Amino acid sequence: MEQQEARLLRSEPVAEGTMAFHFSKPQGFRHEAGQSAYVTLVAPAETDEQGDARMLTIASPPHEAELMFATRMRDTAFKRVLKNAAPGLRATFDGPNGEMLLHADPARPAAFLAGGIGVTPFLAMARHAASARLAHRLFLFYSNHRAEDAAFLAELRQLESANPNFRLIATMTAPEKSAQPWRGETGRIDQAMLERHLGDLLEPVYYLAGPPSMTEAMRELLGASGLGEESMRCEDFFGY
Repeated sequence: MEQQEARLLRSEPVAEGTMAFHFSKPQGFRHEAGQSAYVTLVAPAETDEQGDARMLTIASPPHEAELMFATRMRDTAFKRVLKNAAPGLRATFDGPNGEMLLHADPARPAAFLAGGIGVTPFLAMARHAASARLAHRLFLFYSNHRAEDAAFLAELRQLESANPNFRLIATMTAPEKSAQPWRGETGRIDQAMLERHLGDLLEPVYYLAGPPSMTEAMRELLGASGLGEESMRCEDFFGY
C-alpha cells in the first residue's frame, strides 16, 4: 500500500511513561487486528540520528474510525515531537504490515503472552473479538513490573467482563514497588502459570509480544513443552 497522510486527533497517557496517540484514518486504509504501520512524521519540529519514522502496532481494531498507537516514551526526537504535538500534526502511514493475526480455527484457543507495551496487538484483537462476537477462546497473559506500568489494564478488565470468551491473567513482577495493592498473579510468566490457566499447553496457538528477552524465553519454554513453531507467532518490541 502506498503512503497515506493522516493527522493527530488527540493523545493521552495510558500508564506511567506510556502514551496513546489517535490519528485520523486515511480514506481506504484497511488493516486486520494485530497489524502495524510504518509511521513517518511530516516536517517534525526536530529530528535526530534515529530518524522521523517508527514501525508501530495499530492498537485499535479495524471497525473503529480512528487509528490508535501506544508507545513507551523515550528521550528521542520522534517521541518528543509526538508527546508535545497539538492536534493536527501530520504523519504518513505505510502499511499495514505484519502477520500477528488471529488464526482462523475457533476450536483452538489463542494464548497471548505480552510483556509491557507488547500488549498493543492483543488489545486490538480483544476489541475486535468482542465487537465481532468471535467464538475463539482468548487468554491474555500480561506481565508488567507494577500496575502503574500496565497500559490499558482497566479497559482489558472491562473487556473480560463483557466477553465470556476472553480471560485476562495480569501478573506483576515487582508489586512491592507499587503504590497500589495487587491481589493478582505475581512473577514472570512461566510454565506453572500457563498450566494453571490453560491446562493442556499444546492446545492453543501462542502469540508472543514484548522485549526480545521475554519472547525468546517464551519460545524456549513452549518449545521444550513440545509445541511446534507453526503454533507460535512472535513480535519483538525494542526500545524499552
